[in-house]
Amino acid sequence: MGVAVALFTRDLRVRDNPMLAGAVRDGDRVVPLFVLDEAILTRQPLAPNRIRFLLAALAELDAELRAAGGRLILRRGAVVEEVARVVGECGAESVHIAADVSHYSLEREQRLRDRLARSRCRLEVHPASVTVVDPVELRPATGRDHFAVFTPYFNRWVEMPLRAAVRKPSGIAVPEIESEEVPAFEDLCPEPGSPSLVVGGERSGRKLLSEWLSGPVERYESDNDLLAVAGTSRLSPFLHFGCLSPVEVVRRTDLSTPGGLAFARQLAWRDFHHQLLAAQPETAWRDYRPRAADWREDPQAFEAWRAGRTGYPVIDAGMRQLLAEGWMPGRARLIAASFLTKNLRIDWRLGAAHFLHWLVDGDIANNQLNWQWAAGTGTDTRPNRVLNPIRQAERYDPDGEYVRRWLPELAELPGASIHKPWRAGFLAPDYPPPLVECKGM
Repeated sequence: MGVAVALFTRDLRVRDNPMLAGAVRDGDRVVPLFVLDEAILTRQPLAPNRIRFLLAALAELDAELRAAGGRLILRRGAVVEEVARVVGECGAESVHIAADVSHYSLEREQRLRDRLARSRCRLEVHPASVTVVDPVELRPATGRDHFAVFTPYFNRWVEMPLRAAVRKPSGIAVPEIESEEVPAFEDLCPEPGSPSLVVGGERSGRKLLSEWLSGPVERYESDNDLLAVAGTSRLSPFLHFGCLSPVEVVRRTDLSTPGGLAFARQLAWRDFHHQLLAAQPETAWRDYRPRAADWREDPQAFEAWRAGRTGYPVIDAGMRQLLAEGWMPGRARLIAASFLTKNLRIDWRLGAAHFLHWLVDGDIANNQLNWQWAAGTGTDTRPNRVLNPIRQAERYDPDGEYVRRWLPELAELPGASIHKPWRAGFLAPDYPPPLVECKGM
């Protein structure tokens, strides 16, 4: 049967991995390959939290492959050239890769196809590995190439048959081929990143998933927006890097319960953004729906927002959590994004870039299109919607516990009064007044 290359990208797992299973079927020997992509590693600014998570995920992937008799082959350089070099070294007849939707991924796929054709090597692309549903499979009846509104998309998504689960390979035979060692984080990134970052890989992700499905998911519908409650799964980094199969996550979730269905709905939002980006890759940087008014340039206000010093405690708490953990709850992300774009009227692209720099689950499809939703340039059917930070704080952090956790300088303020420190007769000497006025002050 010859040799097949299994090129890992955003599918760093051995269980329910169509790409890896396809390579094992295709060759009696398989090269499980990951290329540390210089095009990404040299991109400025770097994303230290995702680099740290990636290295942990690669270590766990190698351990899983070794348990199946194989090992991870690591190379560093230009992806297309490194893959072609591996193909030449082992005489591979096929390369397998998971389908993806970003502009860079699509360009990489085409360059791989063209380069491998010179060696008469096939490129096999496997759908529904990064997402639950193949982004190009679910189309509206109108004939358009994507859904522009989430609800009709979700109504179809939840009825789509899932692809069959793929079994973990029982044995992987790897030909004699050289591999680089997984580098130390400091060799890739000079910036330390978030001090309280949590990292992992397939084993860690599967343990977290089992814990989540054992009970907490049942409270997801009621708790997921409560900022002080651990009401979300924290699985997003593992899904971003493909340490978990999104198809398996849905299969293992009981959609007949309110919590399970609400959780699946968030996975559908993820797929929704991927199908939109697949149809219009330029929405990663261009408005989906053009904005009439011009954005303001206000470097001082933007820096205050980035540092968690807007004067609105609920926003500042979220932004400080982002810096400390490389993560923040979805509700905190929406409040912060709405404030930057609707209250400060600063371009969503600046906020999206800041999030991408710090978020360990930073994903082009979800990050950029959620930002567009908040900015009113995306798919929100109410583009002028403004999330008032005071109202949001009172609703989703009613006792001020979340704010108190991240803003110790305001910890003396009792209960919900912490959300309006300017009214409390107490001003911390180093906490700033609000940047702008909002209703309800």
